Amino acid sequence: MSDQNRTSQVDSTPSSSLTSPLPQAVMLDAASLGDGMDFSQLQAGVNGLICHEATQPDEVVERLTGVPIVLVNKVRLEAHHLTQLPELELIAVMATGTNNVDIAAAEAQGIRVMNVNAYGTASVAQHTWMLLLALAGRLASYQTDVAEGDWQRSATFCLMHRPVIQLAGKHLVIVGKGELGSAVGKLGEAFGMRVTFAARPGSEPTAERPSVASLLPEADAISLHCPLTPETRHLIDETALSQLKPGALLVNCARGGIIDESAALEALKSGRLGGLAVDSLPVEPPKEGHELLSALADMRRDQSKALNLIVTPHNAWISQEARQNMLNLSLANIGTYLRNKASGENLKQGK
Repeated sequence: MSDQNRTSQVDSTPSSSLTSPLPQAVMLDAASLGDGMDFSQLQAGVNGLICHEATQPDEVVERLTGVPIVLVNKVRLEAHHLTQLPELELIAVMATGTNNVDIAAAEAQGIRVMNVNAYGTASVAQHTWMLLLALAGRLASYQTDVAEGDWQRSATFCLMHRPVIQLAGKHLVIVGKGELGSAVGKLGEAFGMRVTFAARPGSEPTAERPSVASLLPEADAISLHCPLTPETRHLIDETALSQLKPGALLVNCARGGIIDESAALEALKSGRLGGLAVDSLPVEPPKEGHELLSALADMRRDQSKALNLIVTPHNAWISQEARQNMLNLSLANIGTYLRNKASGENLKQGK
């Protein structure tokens, strides 16, 4: 499956197309899907498939020359790539976000871009609640206390020096009422929380969906499930954090940059914020570091600097079920495109 150039290949070319020198579809970054994926349906659905484990920017054009369909997760497809690929017809993005594709350039060339939605709703909702429950119960800190022998040395039968929050009866504010935000809200109601959805930033607030700013002073917990846009960038900034009810919990399982991580860390250190959990950072992987990661490292070295802080490595979506669903939905997009093409329908550019 792999050669010495770090390129993994799955060649599913059926016998009926062995005379063709090119596959119908190429996947540029199969490694981003993780191990244990079943490619059989995808292989059966296209007339030849080659999968590369990873692709560098200078390898894109060579690997896609003459190929009509590309499957991509995070590899960037820039205008200068697309202009050299006149045969490319469909970009099947194996993700919800399409910010790695120059959409305007694709549209100008008549290349269809199709993404996938709601493939990991259950997985991300579960992860969101794992983080919220861990913050409310101070799980990470109590685990460290036990590991360091604090419970063993305790004068009483339990440790209770870190405050724990009962979520039942508390107010959960959710930003983003799509399928994911709605799933998180249903779980919140199951835990006995009062759930309010905030108006999407940039849209007009209503009685049912008030503005984020108006909800901050009464929120016991905030969960973010909105895209990163100019309107949502640093939505939770220093000003917003100053308006929060002291001790509120903040969870971001959306995109890095929706909160001002620097301001959130300062609010956590000052006690204004009761807990902070994020599953994404503005730059990933964070090869140059990040202040939240530095804070975690400080906590490991010195428990006097302990904070109710959790950072997970953008893995809310990685359940086997979610990853396979993402692949299957991408295949469904390809099938829709090919059927429409065969029937002569107008394949208007879109997502």
